Amino acid sequence: MTGAGGAAPGQQELFGGVSRTAEPVLMALHPHYYELIWQGRKTHEFRRRFLQGRPARWFVYLNAPASRLAAVIDLGPAVAGAPGQIAAIAERARAGNGASVLEYVQDLEVAFAIPILHVAEYPAVPAAQLRAELGAFFPPQGYVRLRQHPKLLAACERAAAGDPVREMVVHHR
Repeated sequence: MTGAGGAAPGQQELFGGVSRTAEPVLMALHPHYYELIWQGRKTHEFRRRFLQGRPARWFVYLNAPASRLAAVIDLGPAVAGAPGQIAAIAERARAGNGASVLEYVQDLEVAFAIPILHVAEYPAVPAAQLRAELGAFFPPQGYVRLRQHPKLLAACERAAAGDPVREMVVHHR
């Protein structure tokens, strides 16, 4: 884990490049899974549907009870595959996780394993503040492509404009 400004040479260019070319998305996450990322135990996000073939810049909205915009996660291009392939990635990343991921995606032809590359946490923006700023705000059920929602994108970018509270590079096995 590195603090603000504590990245190794070359990392800022790497993640800066990912962030500038990546598709900005807003997705909700349960606080429990967010903590697993910080513990180094969650290195992929598993989704039933997602963007294919390109990196994403994930603005993380933590579900209740947290109910806040909390972080930005740089994601690598998603691996799309049959449910068994995606469950195998989950199992390799964290022993015992494959079965629950398979249960989550087993009814699909194609599911997604999205590598988490870098996490930066910013001061929280509570849902009430987002509602006041935007007029209405509803946490996403799947993901929202933020370029299609310029006011929401601007609010997310403002939330991540300062120095992060903490950040880290995610290491894959």
